[in-house]
Amino acid sequence: MASSSSSTSNQTTRSTSSSEEDIIDNRKRKRMISNRESARRSRQRKQQHLDDLVNQVAHLKEDNARISMQATMIMDRFLSLDSDNAVLRAQLAELTGRLQSVNSVLRMLEEFSGVDMDIPEIPDPLMRPWQIPCPAQPIVASSASACMFE
Repeated sequence: MASSSSSTSNQTTRSTSSSEEDIIDNRKRKRMISNRESARRSRQRKQQHLDDLVNQVAHLKEDNARISMQATMIMDRFLSLDSDNAVLRAQLAELTGRLQSVNSVLRMLEEFSGVDMDIPEIPDPLMRPWQIPCPAQPIVASSASACMFE
């Protein structure tokens, strides 16, 4: 009888260990499936992040091209205005010279005729650089009329 109880005990131990192994295998299988699912979600997140970055790069390239074009247009406008300012400065210098000549002729005429004349003084633009000299006589010029004085 001892041998039959020993074999029953062995079978019970085997079935218990087999059942424990099944539980452990089942846990391993669940953990493996969970890990695979987690890895799949991680790959999806990485792919989504990569797609977002690619879209952001495309958007930034478009913005860069637009801003570059605007900078070029602004630079062209600046160069045009700088050219116009150079023309206006040249005209101002020429007109100031003419005004000085006319004033000197008027002074001579005043001196020889003896008649008092109100001859305005030409302000020195270096003394007041932000004020337009002779504001009573505005200078109207455009780049099209600049050809007349060249």
